[in-house]
Amino acid sequence: MASYYPEPTNIWESIEYSSLGTSIAESLWAFPTLETIHVIALVTVIGTIAVMDLRLLGIASNETAVTRMSSDTLPWTWGAFVLAAITGTLLFISKASSYMANPYFIMKMGLLVLAALNMLYFHFVTYKTVHDWDTGLHLPTGAKVAATLSLVFWIGVVFAGRAIGFTLGIFY
Repeated sequence: MASYYPEPTNIWESIEYSSLGTSIAESLWAFPTLETIHVIALVTVIGTIAVMDLRLLGIASNETAVTRMSSDTLPWTWGAFVLAAITGTLLFISKASSYMANPYFIMKMGLLVLAALNMLYFHFVTYKTVHDWDTGLHLPTGAKVAATLSLVFWIGVVFAGRAIGFTLGIFY
């Protein structure tokens, strides 16, 4: 059976021209369905993170203990993040070459890495002393910096993600 795709010239084309990549790309409903699930998952991730960040900044939900808010939101955050990562990977597989040539995709991935590093620092350094400031309004500077950076990084992820949708294919 003849292939409709040229011989891959790099790793990204090899991924894109795989049976999974071509199945998603050629399906009438696969890509839009995955994209819809991806957006809903990201809205959940960013929404739950924003709730926590606004608490850390002392802007919202100040009557709720930080540990309580964390235990309430983290399961939703991680569940939605896993779903977003799976759907994002499947979307990537279908157009890997175009995504890798798109500066907004690279920016989004970079911002995700920065958000992850910020989260790791917060959880393994700042959050260790949470019982000292759990219910207070006077949170440590480290918590406020982490919350501010988190909001900046995640808002950047949203803007870069939207830019991908408007520019996919014009750089490649």
